[in-house]
Amino acid sequence: MGEMRDDGAPRVTAFVGDSLTAGGDWQAWLPDESVINFGVGGNTTDDLLERLDDVIAAQPQTVVLLIGTNDFAWRQPVEHIVRNTETILFKLRKALPDAQLLVIGILPRQPEYAHVIREVNTHVRQYASTVRAQYLDAWPVLASDDGGLKHEYTEDELHLTPAGYQALLSELKPALETLRGQPPSSRAIILPRSTR
Repeated sequence: MGEMRDDGAPRVTAFVGDSLTAGGDWQAWLPDESVINFGVGGNTTDDLLERLDDVIAAQPQTVVLLIGTNDFAWRQPVEHIVRNTETILFKLRKALPDAQLLVIGILPRQPEYAHVIREVNTHVRQYASTVRAQYLDAWPVLASDDGGLKHEYTEDELHLTPAGYQALLSELKPALETLRGQPPSSRAIILPRSTR
């Protein structure tokens, strides 16, 4: 059974982003949450800003944001992605003052993007605390030595395989517990074995 709000309704957790979010079976993986998946394949930060009111209208108690990788396909500069991501976080905080916000840094993809992704993530990490958002860095668990997405976690160097999602979950679950001021889970989180 999921956590309840003060009025007895289940707590709503909104997963917000692009195809990386849309492809996640968050409700099954996080059975204690009442999940709404606001992931839309192909979304950029501009696209998400245009539909952010839909997320706010759901009045979620927790928002998990993962956005930005598709901006690179449109050759958007770092400054544009950072500004839009900060605007998204600012608008969420203003409209949902009591919500718990968790922003996941842009995940690794093809190695040639590593430098600009890290640059965006550095700025977003620094900004997150100013709007009382927690920042989750999934880079250490997902990135290979060359800055790309580990081969065992992807088939196209962008999207996650089931093993890739499990690796992300190994970071996400403790982050959600921390966000809610809960003690870390006593159960061990088993990382998928490498298939390489």
